[in-house]
Amino acid sequence: MFKRLEAVPGQSSCPAVLIDVNGVVVQCRAGDTVAAALLASGHDACRDTAVGGVPRGPYCMMGICYDCLVIIDGQANRQACMTPVHDGMRVQRQRGAREISS
Repeated sequence: MFKRLEAVPGQSSCPAVLIDVNGVVVQCRAGDTVAAALLASGHDACRDTAVGGVPRGPYCMMGICYDCLVIIDGQANRQACMTPVHDGMRVQRQRGAREISS
């Protein structure tokens, strides 16, 4: 459903960044958010709901809906649409209810 726009002639291309998504290495572009990288690589679900385990994916892409919560480098409840990728980042699908730290 989602695909990248072709590069504009005369513009330099963004360097590639490698991230680990659920144990699979994914190539994305520097400057991408985690949500954009997930969608571009065919990962349409970021998390499963606490009730029913229904898959959810990026929806608003601007930090309002919280449907894109993922685990990034071991830290849960990160908004994929608001987090830029970095080389070597580990992203995991978040399952069930989010934990609230005290």
